[in-house]
Order: sequence, then structure tokens, then C-alpha cells
Amino acid sequence: MARRIDVTGVGGVRLAAWEFGDPPKKDPAENGPEAVIPAQSARTPTGEPAAAGGGWSGPAASERTTGVLLLHGLMGRASHWASTARWLSERHRAVALDQRGHGQSDKPPRAAFTREAYVEDAEAALEQLGLAPAVLVGHAMGALTAWQLAAKRPDLISGVIICDMRASALGAASQREWADWFTSWPLPFATLADVRKWFGEDDPWVERPNPARGEFYAEVMQESADGWRPVFEPEQMLKSRETWVYDAHWEELAQVRCPTLVVRGLNGELGRAEAQEMVRVLPRGEYAEVADAGHLVHYDQPEGWRTAVEPFLDGVLAH
Repeated sequence: MARRIDVTGVGGVRLAAWEFGDPPKKDPAENGPEAVIPAQSARTPTGEPAAAGGGWSGPAASERTTGVLLLHGLMGRASHWASTARWLSERHRAVALDQRGHGQSDKPPRAAFTREAYVEDAEAALEQLGLAPAVLVGHAMGALTAWQLAAKRPDLISGVIICDMRASALGAASQREWADWFTSWPLPFATLADVRKWFGEDDPWVERPNPARGEFYAEVMQESADGWRPVFEPEQMLKSRETWVYDAHWEELAQVRCPTLVVRGLNGELGRAEAQEMVRVLPRGEYAEVADAGHLVHYDQPEGWRTAVEPFLDGVLAH
């Protein structure tokens, strides 16, 4: 299970961080966990109340000295890392962050959705949670945030895992395609089964039936008065995306001095040639790929993902 810890991001935006594993041990004479974590925050990443007592597993927080911060991609949420975080928490302190505009974090209409804001939020999370020096594990947009933060604050980062994120510019046509895609969603969905079917089969972007993709999007829907709608605002997602699609990010990649693993799904968005060029540009880059995986590598092929990244993590965390 996971427990929620609130973090304050740049501009005062409240962010929900989710720690997987045993809660910290406290003196019985002290106040309960609400002294550190607000009582109303004791919920799982998808909103259900967190289990108490035996729901936790792995070594106690006081015994885990290595921190791992997991950063989801655009439209994602911390719970998409649940499978990864569970095996990580057996040996390390694993925390997944709902980034601004996502999951159960705040979505202020006037908040900044710039690259700088996302990077500074991750920086604040590392410092407020006491995770540093940490390994950053990022998917897509979260991977870009990870390597930008590693370039900016090498003192906070011991390693980076980049999951299916390109360093090249995607361009204006890509942004227009995404804007059109959002308007094509048949909102509201009547049931979660409809969500799974549309994103897993009927979405024009789906080349062949993909149940894992359907589940991925079902996890970011919430029930409203007229049906199921996303937990995020599509306008905020487009605003977030436009801050990186027009630019290439090779220069920042070259500034990442810690060990870095570039992982791609064989059917994902990051091509092999670009992934290998990213490895070449990185001062300490390594490469891995996962068979039968698309863009959602860690989510649709969790065992293949673990096989690809665990040896790298073991090597980084052993030093």
C-alpha cells in the first residue's frame, strides 16, 4: 500500500507524494501519523483510504537509506508506478509523485505549467521528503523532468532512468495532433468499461487492441454527475506539453553527470537510433529495451521493465 505525504511545490501548489512501504516507526507516546501526514491524506493514489497496519510491506522507512523518486508522464499519476514501487520498496525508499495538474495534486487554473515549474516541484519533493541523493525514474514527460533536474542539481541525484522520452523536438504538428486528439474523446464516458474499450480499441491512435492502454486511462478517470471524466484538465495538459515539444533537449542531456539508463519499448515512441544517440550524448549513459512493449513500457510489461532496469539500479545503489 501507499501513504500520502503532502509536498509544497513552486508557487505554493500542493502536491501529493505517495510513499510505498512501511510507515516510519514512532514512539507510542508521540502523536499519531497525522502529526506528519494530515489525516485526510491517508488515502491511496487512486483515492481509496489507505490500509493500516498489515497493509504495509518491506523494510521500515528508518532502515531504507536510498531514495527513489518516480515521475509519471503527461496525463499519468503516481499509481501508474505501483508495480515498480512495490518491488523497489523491498529494499529502498520509493516515493511516487502526482505532479501539478495530475492525480490528487492541485490543479490551480492560474498555476504555471512550465518546464521550470515541473523541475522545481521535483526538486522541492526531494528536499522536503529527505530523499536526496536519489535515483530519479521518469516516464515520458517525467523522464524529461528527471534529466533536467539532474543537469540543474547534480548534488541531489545519484542516477536517472529515462523511460521512452525523446530528446529531439517534436514540433508544431505534433501539438496540433494532440489538441485534435483531446477533442475526439467521447466525453463523458458512461462506464469505466467504455473508457477501457475506447482507449484500448476504438481510439484512432490504437493500431491494435491494447488492454493495458485501456487500463492506464481508466486509472485517470473519475466519476462525475454525468459520467466518467479525466482527473486532469486537458487544457492544462496541452499547456504543459507545449513547453517542451518545440525544443530539443540534447544540451541538458549532455549535462547529466550521473549514471543514466535510457529504456525504450520496441513499439514505443522513442526509436532505437535516437535512444542510442541519447546514450552516446550522456556522459555515463546505458541502454536497455523491452520487447512487446509500447510507450507505456513500465505499465504494460512490468516484468520486462523490471528485468531491464533492476541491474542498473543495483549498480547505482551499491555505490
